[in-house]
Amino acid sequence: MSSIDRSLSVGGTRTYEVRTYGCQMNVHDSERLSGLLEDAGYVRAPEGADGADVVVFNTCAVRENADNKLYGNLGHLAPKKASRPGMQIAVGGCLAQKDRDTIVKRAPWVDVVFGTHNIGKLPVLLERARVQDEAQVEIAESLEAFPSTLPTRRESAYAAWVSISVGCNNTCTFCIVPALRGKEKDRRPGDILAEIEALVAEGVSEITLLGQNVNAYGSDIGDREAFSKLLRACGRIDGLERVRFTSPHPRDFTDDVIAAMAETPNVMPQLHMPLQSGSDPVLKAMRRSYRQERFLGIIEKVRAAIPHAAISTDIIVGFPGETEEDFEQTLHVVREARFAQAFTFQYSKRPGTPAAEMDGQIPKKVVQERYERLVALQEEISWEENKKQVGRTLELMVAEGEGRKDDTTHRLSGRAPDNRLVHFTKPGQEVRPGDVVTVEITYAAPHHLLAEGAVLDVRRTRAGDAWEKRNAAEKAKPVGVMLGLPKIGAPEPLQAVTSGCGCD
Repeated sequence: MSSIDRSLSVGGTRTYEVRTYGCQMNVHDSERLSGLLEDAGYVRAPEGADGADVVVFNTCAVRENADNKLYGNLGHLAPKKASRPGMQIAVGGCLAQKDRDTIVKRAPWVDVVFGTHNIGKLPVLLERARVQDEAQVEIAESLEAFPSTLPTRRESAYAAWVSISVGCNNTCTFCIVPALRGKEKDRRPGDILAEIEALVAEGVSEITLLGQNVNAYGSDIGDREAFSKLLRACGRIDGLERVRFTSPHPRDFTDDVIAAMAETPNVMPQLHMPLQSGSDPVLKAMRRSYRQERFLGIIEKVRAAIPHAAISTDIIVGFPGETEEDFEQTLHVVREARFAQAFTFQYSKRPGTPAAEMDGQIPKKVVQERYERLVALQEEISWEENKKQVGRTLELMVAEGEGRKDDTTHRLSGRAPDNRLVHFTKPGQEVRPGDVVTVEITYAAPHHLLAEGAVLDVRRTRAGDAWEKRNAAEKAKPVGVMLGLPKIGAPEPLQAVTSGCGCD
C-alpha cells in the first residue's frame, strides 16, 4: 500500500486550497473549482492552517514571469508534499493550457495538470492520480461544458459573477488568451437570466456579467443587439439592485449598449473600457480595430448619456515600435478621457504572441520612464476626479474585506454605484456586508473616498440577510470525520444555478 493509500485509509476529511492568479474569469473559474471539490467531499482548509491536502493553482499566462512565479510556488511546496503523505498538487488555467507536459517535467511532484476547457474533470483526475500513483495531464482543445453547469462555491453571499460567454474572436498581437480560451461561445440568454434569478432568490443583489469580450455577446448566436437586450432584461429582475459588466471592447461598443446603460436603473454608472494605447500606429500594430478618435467618441457619448459615469481603462506602455510621439498620444487620450482609474502595464514579451517577435522592442529603461510619467498623470487625474465627489450623498453597498485598515480606523467600507471605494464611519447600529448605507463624502484621495460624518441612513437588505445566514452556517460547521473516499466522476449538471481578462 502506498503512502497515499495509508493516509486515506486512516479516515478524515480531505482539505483543499485554491490559489488564483489573473483576471476575473479566473476568479470565477476558481469558484467553480471550489464547488467541484466540495461536491466531491473535500472541505476548504481553514484560514491559517498549515497547508491543505489538495492545493490547486489556477494560473494566468498574460502577466510577465507568470511561469517563473508558478514554478517558484511549486518549488516551495515540494518539501511540504514530501513530508505530508497523501498531499496532492494540481495546476490548471491558462498557463496549464499553454505549457501542458512542461509543468510535470519541471515539477514532477505535481499530480494533475488540466486546462481551461475541462475544469469539471478536476475531482476525477485527482482520484485517478491517487489510484494510479502517477501524474495525470489532460488538456481539452475545446470547451467540454459551459462552466455555469458546474457546482460553485461563491466567495460572496451578496455579489456574484455571471459568465455570459467564454473565449474571444479578436487577434490582438500582444495577447495569448484567445489561443488558450478558444473562440467566443455565447450562452443562451434564457440560461443567463435563469441563473441570475436563482442567485437573486438566494439573496444576491449585485451581479457582474463576465466575458473575455463581454459586449461582443451575440456574435455567436447571431444577434448584434443581444448584449443591450440582456442589460435591459436584467433591469426587469425584481430584487437585483446592481448590474455591472467587464470587460468590453471598443470595437463592439454600440449606441444601443449606451442607451441600455442609461435607461436601465440597476445598470451601474461605471464602465471599464480598455484603451491599450492612444496612438493610431500602435493600435494598428496591436491589431486593435479602433483608433483614437473612435475611442474618445465612445467616451463622449457615454458621458453625455450618463454624466456621473466613472470610466476606467487598461493601458500598455512600451509596445514594440512605440515612439515618444506615440506615447504622447496615449497621454493625450488620458487627459481627454479623464479616467477615474487606469490599470497600467509595462509591455513584456509573451511567448506565442506575434508581438514577441516584432522589431523595435523598447529598452527597459525607456519603458520604465514612460510608465512613471503615465502613472503620475493618471494619479493626478484620479485625485481631481475623486475631489468632485466631495459633498455628494451616495448609497454604498457595504463590502466585506475591502478596507485593509477598517479595524484600526473603526470604519467600514463600501462601493458607490460607480464602483468607487468609500470608507465610512461605523454607525451605532449593526451593518452587514450586502446592506446599503447612505453617506456624505467629505474627503477624496486618489484611490478612495471618505465619509467621516455620521451615516445618514442604513437599509437592511436580503443580501445582508444572506451574508448573515452564510456566516452563521460557516461558524456552525462541525469539523467531523468523513468516512471513505471523495466521490469520483463528473458531477451532475446544475440547472441554471450558480470580469473578463485584462487584455481586452
